Amino acid sequence: MKIDDLQSEILRLKKENDFCILAHSYQGREITEIADFVGDSFQLSRKAESVSNKNIIMCGVRFMAETVKILSPHKNVYLSNRFAGCPMAEQMDKQSVIDFKKQNPDYVVVCYINTTADLKTVCDVCVTSASAVKIIKELPEKNILFIPDCNLGSFVAETVSGKNIKLFNGGCPIHSSVTEKDTLEMKKYYPDAPLLVHPECKPEVVKHADYVGSTTGIIDYAKNAHNREFIIGTEISIAEHLQYECPDKKFYALSGKLICPDMKLTTLFDVYNVIVNRENEITLDEKIITDARKCIDRMIALG
Repeated sequence: MKIDDLQSEILRLKKENDFCILAHSYQGREITEIADFVGDSFQLSRKAESVSNKNIIMCGVRFMAETVKILSPHKNVYLSNRFAGCPMAEQMDKQSVIDFKKQNPDYVVVCYINTTADLKTVCDVCVTSASAVKIIKELPEKNILFIPDCNLGSFVAETVSGKNIKLFNGGCPIHSSVTEKDTLEMKKYYPDAPLLVHPECKPEVVKHADYVGSTTGIIDYAKNAHNREFIIGTEISIAEHLQYECPDKKFYALSGKLICPDMKLTTLFDVYNVIVNRENEITLDEKIITDARKCIDRMIALG
Protein backbone atom coordinates (compact mmCIF):
# COMPACT_ATOMS: atom_id res chain seq x y z
CA MET A 1 0.00 0.00 0.00
CA LYS A 2 1.27 3.47 -0.86
CA ILE A 3 1.50 6.17 1.80
CA ASP A 4 -1.06 8.42 0.14
CA ASP A 5 -3.51 5.50 -0.22
CA LEU A 6 -3.28 4.79 3.52
CA GLN A 7 -3.63 8.47 4.33
CA SER A 8 -6.79 8.65 2.19
CA GLU A 9 -8.23 5.61 3.95
CA ILE A 10 -7.52 7.11 7.37
CA LEU A 11 -9.19 10.37 6.34
CA ARG A 12 -12.26 8.43 5.20
CA LEU A 13 -12.42 6.30 8.33
CA LYS A 14 -11.94 9.16 10.78
CA LYS A 15 -14.89 10.98 9.24
CA GLU A 16 -17.11 7.91 9.29
CA ASN A 17 -16.20 7.08 12.90
CA ASP A 18 -16.27 10.60 14.38
CA PHE A 19 -12.55 10.85 15.15
CA CYS A 20 -10.45 13.98 15.55
CA ILE A 21 -6.72 13.46 15.02
CA LEU A 22 -4.27 15.60 16.98
CA ALA A 23 -0.60 15.56 16.03
CA HIS A 24 2.21 17.06 18.04
CA SER A 25 4.62 19.14 15.97
CA TYR A 26 7.38 16.56 16.52
CA GLN A 27 5.45 13.93 14.56
CA GLY A 28 6.57 12.94 11.07
CA ARG A 29 5.25 14.69 7.99
CA GLU A 30 3.07 11.75 6.98
CA ILE A 31 1.26 12.03 10.34
CA THR A 32 0.82 15.81 10.41
CA GLU A 33 -0.67 15.68 6.91
CA ILE A 34 -3.68 13.64 8.11
CA ALA A 35 -4.18 15.52 11.39
CA ASP A 36 -7.03 17.91 12.11
CA PHE A 37 -4.76 19.98 14.32
CA VAL A 38 -0.96 20.21 14.69
CA GLY A 39 0.78 22.03 17.51
CA ASP A 40 2.17 21.98 21.04
CA SER A 41 0.71 19.54 23.55
CA PHE A 42 -1.43 21.89 25.65
CA GLN A 43 -2.61 23.79 22.59
CA LEU A 44 -3.85 20.47 21.18
CA SER A 45 -5.62 19.61 24.44
CA ARG A 46 -7.60 22.84 24.22
CA LYS A 47 -8.46 22.07 20.59
CA ALA A 48 -9.83 18.69 21.71
CA GLU A 49 -12.14 20.49 24.14
CA SER A 50 -13.55 22.66 21.39
CA VAL A 51 -14.40 20.03 18.76
CA SER A 52 -17.66 18.12 18.62
CA ASN A 53 -15.98 14.76 17.90
CA LYS A 54 -16.54 12.09 20.53
CA ASN A 55 -13.28 10.26 19.72
CA ILE A 56 -9.82 11.84 19.92
CA ILE A 57 -6.48 10.37 18.81
CA MET A 58 -3.35 11.98 20.21
CA CYS A 59 -0.36 11.36 17.96
CA GLY A 60 2.30 12.15 20.49
CA VAL A 61 3.24 10.67 23.86
CA ARG A 62 1.29 9.45 26.87
CA PHE A 63 1.28 12.56 29.07
CA MET A 64 -0.20 14.50 26.15
CA ALA A 65 -3.06 12.02 25.76
CA GLU A 66 -3.60 12.15 29.54
CA THR A 67 -3.92 15.94 29.39
CA VAL A 68 -6.52 15.61 26.63
CA LYS A 69 -8.46 13.20 28.86
CA ILE A 70 -8.20 15.53 31.87
CA LEU A 71 -9.67 18.42 29.88
CA SER A 72 -12.19 16.29 27.98
CA PRO A 73 -13.13 13.51 30.44
CA HIS A 74 -16.34 12.58 28.62
CA LYS A 75 -14.60 11.93 25.31
CA ASN A 76 -12.89 8.73 24.24
CA VAL A 77 -9.18 9.52 24.06
CA TYR A 78 -6.65 7.27 22.38
CA LEU A 79 -2.85 7.33 22.20
CA SER A 80 -1.53 6.52 18.73
CA ASN A 81 1.17 4.15 20.01
CA ARG A 82 0.87 2.55 23.45
CA PHE A 83 4.64 2.60 24.01
CA ALA A 84 5.13 6.30 23.27
CA GLY A 85 6.19 7.75 26.61
CA CYS A 86 8.26 10.71 27.76
CA PRO A 87 11.35 10.15 29.92
CA MET A 88 11.09 13.64 31.40
CA ALA A 89 7.44 13.19 32.37
CA GLU A 90 8.33 10.06 34.31
CA GLN A 91 11.41 11.35 36.16
CA MET A 92 9.71 12.44 39.37
CA ASP A 93 7.26 10.49 41.52
CA LYS A 94 4.29 11.86 43.42
CA GLN A 95 5.59 10.91 46.87
CA SER A 96 8.72 13.04 46.46
CA VAL A 97 6.52 16.09 45.85
CA ILE A 98 4.34 15.24 48.85
CA ASP A 99 7.43 14.93 51.04
CA PHE A 100 8.87 18.22 49.76
CA LYS A 101 5.63 20.09 50.49
CA LYS A 102 5.55 18.71 54.03
CA GLN A 103 9.12 19.88 54.64
CA ASN A 104 8.66 23.21 52.81
CA PRO A 105 5.10 24.42 53.45
CA ASP A 106 5.94 27.92 52.21
CA TYR A 107 6.74 26.67 48.69
CA VAL A 108 4.37 26.40 45.75
CA VAL A 109 5.04 23.51 43.35
CA VAL A 110 5.00 24.46 39.67
CA CYS A 111 4.99 21.57 37.23
CA TYR A 112 5.77 21.61 33.54
CA ILE A 113 2.98 20.25 31.35
CA ASN A 114 5.41 17.41 30.54
CA THR A 115 4.43 15.45 33.65
CA THR A 116 2.13 12.51 34.30
CA ALA A 117 -1.49 13.00 35.33
CA ASP A 118 -0.68 11.35 38.66
CA LEU A 119 2.11 13.83 39.42
CA LYS A 120 -0.09 16.79 38.50
CA THR A 121 -2.51 15.81 41.28
CA VAL A 122 -0.06 17.06 43.95
CA CYS A 123 1.18 20.17 42.12
CA ASP A 124 -0.16 23.68 42.58
CA VAL A 125 0.27 25.23 39.14
CA CYS A 126 1.00 23.85 35.68
CA VAL A 127 2.95 25.72 32.98
CA THR A 128 3.93 25.25 29.35
CA SER A 129 7.19 26.32 27.77
CA ALA A 130 5.28 29.21 26.20
CA SER A 131 3.56 30.35 29.41
CA ALA A 132 6.12 29.53 32.14
CA VAL A 133 7.66 33.00 32.44
CA LYS A 134 4.29 34.79 32.45
CA ILE A 135 2.64 32.39 34.90
CA ILE A 136 5.50 32.51 37.41
CA LYS A 137 5.60 36.31 37.21
CA GLU A 138 1.88 36.33 38.06
CA LEU A 139 2.20 33.96 41.04
CA PRO A 140 1.87 35.77 44.37
CA GLU A 141 4.12 33.20 46.04
CA LYS A 142 7.85 33.95 46.14
CA ASN A 143 9.17 30.45 46.92
CA ILE A 144 8.77 28.00 44.06
CA LEU A 145 9.80 24.41 43.35
CA PHE A 146 9.90 24.03 39.56
CA ILE A 147 9.66 20.45 38.25
CA PRO A 148 10.89 18.47 36.43
CA ASP A 149 12.95 20.33 33.79
CA CYS A 150 15.90 22.16 35.33
CA ASN A 151 16.78 23.74 31.96
CA LEU A 152 13.38 25.35 31.47
CA GLY A 153 13.40 26.19 35.17
CA SER A 154 16.82 27.82 34.84
CA PHE A 155 15.59 29.91 31.90
CA VAL A 156 12.60 31.06 33.95
CA ALA A 157 14.80 31.87 36.96
CA GLU A 158 17.09 33.97 34.75
CA THR A 159 14.15 35.81 33.23
CA VAL A 160 11.93 36.40 36.27
CA SER A 161 13.21 38.51 39.15
CA GLY A 162 12.03 38.49 42.75
CA LYS A 163 11.41 34.74 43.00
CA ASN A 164 13.25 32.04 44.90
CA ILE A 165 13.15 29.09 42.50
CA LYS A 166 14.37 25.64 43.46
CA LEU A 167 15.04 23.20 40.62
CA PHE A 168 14.74 19.44 40.31
CA ASN A 169 17.63 17.80 38.47
CA GLY A 170 15.53 16.55 35.56
CA GLY A 171 14.83 17.42 31.96
CA CYS A 172 14.47 16.27 28.39
CA PRO A 173 17.35 13.92 27.54
CA ILE A 174 17.04 14.81 23.85
CA HIS A 175 17.27 18.59 24.22
CA SER A 176 19.88 18.20 26.97
CA SER A 177 22.13 16.18 24.66
CA VAL A 178 23.11 19.30 22.68
CA THR A 179 26.35 20.89 23.87
CA GLU A 180 27.79 24.36 23.65
CA LYS A 181 30.43 22.95 21.29
CA ASP A 182 27.68 21.70 18.95
CA THR A 183 26.10 25.13 19.06
CA LEU A 184 29.26 27.10 18.33
CA GLU A 185 30.14 24.80 15.44
CA MET A 186 26.75 25.32 13.80
CA LYS A 187 26.95 29.08 14.30
CA LYS A 188 30.37 28.99 12.62
CA TYR A 189 28.99 27.06 9.63
CA TYR A 190 25.97 29.35 9.27
CA PRO A 191 26.99 32.76 10.70
CA ASP A 192 24.04 34.58 9.13
CA ALA A 193 21.41 32.17 10.42
CA PRO A 194 19.59 33.15 13.65
CA LEU A 195 19.64 30.40 16.25
CA LEU A 196 16.15 29.53 17.52
CA VAL A 197 16.24 27.39 20.66
CA HIS A 198 13.76 25.60 22.90
CA PRO A 199 14.30 26.39 26.63
CA GLU A 200 14.60 22.64 27.35
CA CYS A 201 18.16 23.01 26.01
CA LYS A 202 21.01 23.57 28.47
CA PRO A 203 21.75 27.15 29.60
CA GLU A 204 25.13 27.10 27.82
CA VAL A 205 23.22 26.49 24.56
CA VAL A 206 20.38 28.91 25.30
CA LYS A 207 22.76 31.81 25.95
CA HIS A 208 23.84 31.76 22.30
CA ALA A 209 20.28 31.87 20.95
CA ASP A 210 18.76 34.74 19.02
CA TYR A 211 15.32 33.54 20.08
CA VAL A 212 14.22 31.23 22.92
CA GLY A 213 10.70 29.86 22.94
CA SER A 214 8.23 27.03 22.62
CA THR A 215 7.99 24.89 19.50
CA THR A 216 5.11 27.02 18.24
CA GLY A 217 7.09 30.16 19.06
CA ILE A 218 10.07 28.90 17.09
CA ILE A 219 7.88 28.04 14.09
CA ASP A 220 6.15 31.43 14.14
CA TYR A 221 9.45 33.30 14.49
CA ALA A 222 11.00 31.46 11.53
CA LYS A 223 7.94 32.00 9.34
CA ASN A 224 7.67 35.72 10.07
CA ALA A 225 11.33 36.78 10.20
CA HIS A 226 12.91 38.30 7.11
CA ASN A 227 16.03 36.12 7.41
CA ARG A 228 16.52 33.49 4.71
CA GLU A 229 18.10 30.76 6.87
CA PHE A 230 17.77 29.54 10.46
CA ILE A 231 19.35 27.08 12.89
CA ILE A 232 16.56 25.20 14.67
CA GLY A 233 17.36 24.12 18.23
CA THR A 234 14.57 21.67 18.94
CA GLU A 235 13.39 18.26 17.70
CA ILE A 236 14.74 17.69 14.21
CA SER A 237 11.30 17.32 12.59
CA ILE A 238 10.61 21.04 13.10
CA ALA A 239 13.34 21.98 10.62
CA GLU A 240 11.74 19.58 8.13
CA HIS A 241 8.20 20.94 8.63
CA LEU A 242 9.46 24.50 8.25
CA GLN A 243 11.24 23.61 5.03
CA TYR A 244 7.93 22.37 3.56
CA GLU A 245 6.06 25.46 4.73
CA CYS A 246 8.74 27.97 3.75
CA PRO A 247 10.49 26.51 0.67
CA ASP A 248 12.15 29.84 -0.07
CA LYS A 249 14.08 29.66 3.23
CA LYS A 250 16.67 27.22 4.60
CA PHE A 251 16.49 25.45 7.96
CA TYR A 252 19.30 23.57 9.69
CA ALA A 253 18.84 21.28 12.69
CA LEU A 254 21.11 22.41 15.51
CA SER A 255 22.23 18.81 16.10
CA GLY A 256 21.60 15.37 14.69
CA LYS A 257 21.07 14.26 18.30
CA LEU A 258 17.76 16.13 18.46
CA ILE A 259 15.64 13.11 17.52
CA CYS A 260 12.93 11.96 19.95
CA PRO A 261 12.53 8.17 19.60
CA ASP A 262 9.16 8.21 21.37
CA MET A 263 7.75 10.74 18.91
CA LYS A 264 9.05 8.64 16.04
CA LEU A 265 7.19 5.52 17.22
CA THR A 266 3.85 6.55 15.73
CA THR A 267 3.14 5.26 12.22
CA LEU A 268 0.21 5.70 9.87
CA PHE A 269 -0.74 2.08 10.56
CA ASP A 270 -0.89 2.91 14.29
CA VAL A 271 -3.43 5.63 13.56
CA TYR A 272 -5.36 3.30 11.26
CA ASN A 273 -5.46 0.55 13.90
CA VAL A 274 -6.71 2.94 16.58
CA ILE A 275 -9.65 3.96 14.40
CA VAL A 276 -10.49 0.43 13.29
CA ASN A 277 -9.87 -1.45 16.53
CA ARG A 278 -10.26 1.31 19.18
CA GLU A 279 -6.81 0.45 20.57
CA ASN A 280 -4.83 2.25 23.28
CA GLU A 281 -7.66 4.10 25.01
CA ILE A 282 -6.55 6.38 27.85
CA THR A 283 -8.47 5.75 31.06
CA LEU A 284 -7.95 7.79 34.22
CA ASP A 285 -9.55 7.52 37.64
CA GLU A 286 -12.13 10.24 38.21
CA LYS A 287 -10.27 11.55 41.26
CA ILE A 288 -7.01 11.80 39.29
CA ILE A 289 -8.82 13.79 36.60
CA THR A 290 -10.36 16.13 39.18
CA ASP A 291 -7.18 16.65 41.18
CA ALA A 292 -4.86 16.94 38.16
CA ARG A 293 -7.12 19.52 36.56
CA LYS A 294 -6.71 21.93 39.49
CA CYS A 295 -3.15 22.90 38.59
CA ILE A 296 -4.12 23.25 34.91
CA ASP A 297 -7.10 25.43 35.78
CA ARG A 298 -4.89 27.69 37.86
CA MET A 299 -2.55 28.09 34.87
CA ILE A 300 -5.52 29.05 32.69
CA ALA A 301 -6.74 31.52 35.33
CA LEU A 302 -3.30 33.15 35.51
CA GLY A 303 -3.26 33.66 31.77
